[in-house]
Amino acid sequence: MKKLVRFNSLLNAEKFLILLFLLAFPSLVLGDCTCDAEEEDKNRSLALKYRFGAIASIFLASLVGVCLPVLGKKIPSLSPENNFFFIIKAFAAGVILATGFIHVLPDAFKSLTSPCLPQNPWGKFPFTGFVAMLAAIGALMVDVYATSHYRNKPGNGKGIEAVEGDGENQFSGLPLHTDATHGHAHASVSVEGGSIPNQLRYRVISQVLELGIIVHSVIIGIALGASDNPKTIRPLLAALTFHQFFEGVGLGGCITQAKFKAQAITIMALFFSLTTPFGIAIGIGISNVYNENSPNALIVQGIFDAASSGILVYMALVDLLSADFMNPKMQSNARLLQGANISLLFGAGCMSLLAKWA
Repeated sequence: MKKLVRFNSLLNAEKFLILLFLLAFPSLVLGDCTCDAEEEDKNRSLALKYRFGAIASIFLASLVGVCLPVLGKKIPSLSPENNFFFIIKAFAAGVILATGFIHVLPDAFKSLTSPCLPQNPWGKFPFTGFVAMLAAIGALMVDVYATSHYRNKPGNGKGIEAVEGDGENQFSGLPLHTDATHGHAHASVSVEGGSIPNQLRYRVISQVLELGIIVHSVIIGIALGASDNPKTIRPLLAALTFHQFFEGVGLGGCITQAKFKAQAITIMALFFSLTTPFGIAIGIGISNVYNENSPNALIVQGIFDAASSGILVYMALVDLLSADFMNPKMQSNARLLQGANISLLFGAGCMSLLAKWA
């Protein structure tokens, strides 16, 4: 299919930002600390075994989760055209939503309101909510701008260019303000028809969602890898394995609907699967000198957690839940809609329950 918008620059920028963060994080957290490290039951040898087990467990769970929807062509029940796909994706969206609200955002508040930070400016302004808000707005702007950029290409301002190939219907000169109530009839809103604007949207969704997940995954991976307390590692391992699997399912569903080429799918799946294990490896490497209560560590963790929370909440509500729940296929099927609602609540509830231990 020709004339698709290329996302190489966006993907490269995403990789550059993440690589820059990975390289800069260890040096930022090794500053002078104003608070003593918390007393904890340290057992380095046992903790090291747990950490290496965490690397293998989380990598496998992430890889299986992100690959399941991609294998939809070979597993009919996991195909985006199947009703069961909507149920699983709603559960995964619930997990992502709870991760943002219940796990990431409270951690950001804890870091940026710590007594180890100076009152000026950290105690005089709600930076956590501010950063989360900016991140959500930023995700919205990327989402809207990328879609608008395609739809308003030079020479194509009044509609959508014809799509060549694949034996599908050709659309030309379709007004952008066309009524979207007949989802399957319009190229600008058709999911089932595989139209370019929706394919473009899913590509933006998958990359922004992966960025939001990766930022938090690196932070929590470093925290797990730097800990010498088995009592801290065990619940983190269970929670991370669970939510990395279902975050992978949600991300894999978007990747499948975006119809990336095999090479891009492989890169995105591996990038997602390796991020947390890589963060754990960094944590292990700096465990002897890492102090989670140092001002630099608290500020970096808090800001990145807040930004990750804003992105995850936006993506879960707008790009995953709203897109699917307003889909004509779900709107016309009361049983499917009810099942998706139950699945959403169950996914969010399970992930919320894990906050009791991690």
